[in-house]
Amino acid sequence: MPIRISEQMPVVKRLEAEQIFVMPEEQAARQDIRELEVAILNIMPNKEDAELQLLRLLSNTPLQVRPTFLRLDSHHYKHTSEDYLQRFYQPFSSVIHRRFDGLIITGAPVETLEFTQVDYWSELTDLMDWANTHVTAVMHLCWSAQAGLYHHYGIEKHPLPAKLSGVYAHRTIYREAALTRGFNDVFHAPHSRYTGILREEVQRHPELIILAESDIAGLYLLHDKEKHRLFVTGHPEYSRATLANEYTRDIGKGIHPAIPTHYFPNDNPAGVPLFQWKAHANLLFTNWLNYEVYQVTPYQL
Repeated sequence: MPIRISEQMPVVKRLEAEQIFVMPEEQAARQDIRELEVAILNIMPNKEDAELQLLRLLSNTPLQVRPTFLRLDSHHYKHTSEDYLQRFYQPFSSVIHRRFDGLIITGAPVETLEFTQVDYWSELTDLMDWANTHVTAVMHLCWSAQAGLYHHYGIEKHPLPAKLSGVYAHRTIYREAALTRGFNDVFHAPHSRYTGILREEVQRHPELIILAESDIAGLYLLHDKEKHRLFVTGHPEYSRATLANEYTRDIGKGIHPAIPTHYFPNDNPAGVPLFQWKAHANLLFTNWLNYEVYQVTPYQL
């Protein structure tokens, strides 16, 4: 089914080139259907790439979705023009009166900072608290998963010996969850981070359920028993080339990064990366939209 976004967004042409159905506002208005209202707080530096990655996955369900891209009033977006933000993003302060079926909070490259050192931390926690009463289900990705676990449960993030970058095998731990319905026993997912969370600290909170984990990358999927908050410690939304682009970027910065694990054929950065997580990512987003959003959200928001 289609996603319903502004035809003026630059990402529309890229989506249509991939044969992803983007519905014009006029056509959507003629349909007698209530689309799912999904807010997306996009705090990744490259806005358009993150938009494309998330909209690909949101489009791959039988449900009609209308995303609303949000920005934080307290943050200066140095990688995105103010004109672009004004045209396609709504300030959080302008939607606090609204209710949404779903909310996705992306990661951000601020892991090495303490949470309270992040310039928009106060507003982000306000948004997470607002979501408790105004959003049916929330998906936290990568750094925002760590931020959500810290804010709601006091679970700390811990620095890793080196950057965790690559594609790792994960085991499905909790098969009874609707979210993991259809998952393989072992599946792959990409990670790109400098910090992690500890299993023993999560297990001190009986209200949290571990759904999937990796021997190397650690906990991957967990949610609360109410199925309101989903925490994804990796980047299932990443496209085939995202880790390669990050690797090239870090080389350019003189960081001397390690080659992403299990990503390039024969660990040769000159090769085309293997897209090993695409099916799992689509299933994860489809299950989340269906079982944790659509099946439980009220018809009248």
